[in-house]
Amino acid sequence: MAAASSVAPARHSCAKLSVPVEDPKAVAAGAGTVFVKATWLPSRFSLAVTDGAGAWVADASDHEVRLRAEQWDQPVTDYLALAERYLAFQQPDSTYSFHDAGKGNRRLSWTFERQGTKLEWRWKLQPSPNTQQTISEILDFLMDANIRLSEEVVRKTQSFDKLKQEAEKCLQQSERFNNEKTEFEQATFSKFVAVLNSKKAKLRQLRDKVVELESAGKPPKEEVEQQEENSTDRTELFEGESDKEASINDEPSETGSGNVHSSPERSAATSRGRGRGRKRAKK
Repeated sequence: MAAASSVAPARHSCAKLSVPVEDPKAVAAGAGTVFVKATWLPSRFSLAVTDGAGAWVADASDHEVRLRAEQWDQPVTDYLALAERYLAFQQPDSTYSFHDAGKGNRRLSWTFERQGTKLEWRWKLQPSPNTQQTISEILDFLMDANIRLSEEVVRKTQSFDKLKQEAEKCLQQSERFNNEKTEFEQATFSKFVAVLNSKKAKLRQLRDKVVELESAGKPPKEEVEQQEENSTDRTELFEGESDKEASINDEPSETGSGNVHSSPERSAATSRGRGRGRKRAKK
């Protein structure tokens, strides 16, 4: 486990924590705030704390972390994860304290809730062997972190500005495309209307021409009806004459030949003469 932890990459954090002020006279000097720099490894961690005037350090070994985790019935990884959560960033639901533990030592503590019960963790810190160096390391880390954050802000700002410019270009291009689309639709519609009107005019011309041709090639309707009536009368007349001729031709003559131009009265007289001749013969 120790070999694995020695080669594992370390994580660093530095939190600004608000703690109760032990000496009210020190408030004007900026008391009530401490900076906690922590180095996190898979099975252990180390702390460096300063209030601006002094510095204290703590090195939690693998054995100490494992004992603390067993006391709280937690795996080592869960214990370290929970400690990092409260020491890397100040949690609003936690109460932090940094008070004297005698002989120049300090005790850093923080509270948390577990299954509805408020619990407290604390670690004892010893005065740093080199206060100025420890404070300098903390300040250097904060400055480096501030520079990294500033650079990140600059990059994000530049990226945002670039995205904003691209968005404006896209918006302008979209508006241009929309205008071109509108102009194209209007031009297409105008051409379509022109073609449609031309086709309508052509159809009207063809219709007028057809009407003109029909008027020139056929008689008017009244003349057609009059011609039909005349043709009907003639047909009836021809049929009547044919019946009369048939009745005249069907009448037999005494000599066996009929006169087609004899009148009905002459035919009747001839019939009566033949009748009297037959009666004389019988007598």
